[in-house]
Amino acid sequence: MSILPFSLPRQMALLKANKDLISAGRQEFSVLLNQQVFNDPLISEEDMVTVVEDWMNFYINYYRQQVTGEPQERDRALQEFRQELNTLANPFLAKYRDFLKSHELRSHPPPSS
Repeated sequence: MSILPFSLPRQMALLKANKDLISAGRQEFSVLLNQQVFNDPLISEEDMVTVVEDWMNFYINYYRQQVTGEPQERDRALQEFRQELNTLANPFLAKYRDFLKSHELRSHPPPSS
């Protein structure tokens, strides 16, 4: 019976440590995305998606070495981290898509009547 009180705080501490890592990684990824400047030469939307996925994989692999707990806890933390990065990446990719559309409109003005 004495094992339960000691194991619960340990699990909670591991969860807290992983939450802190996820938060730190999320903030760093957000800074990376916010530093991006869209200009020439343009890359395709598909290529930008690949770049962002590569960045996400880099962050996940980096933080994989730092998450704590049992394998199931680590997997859960990394899955949550991936979801957080996706949450940040989606508006960034939408912004890039809008940038490409606006650039296309400037490059190809509508025909005058």
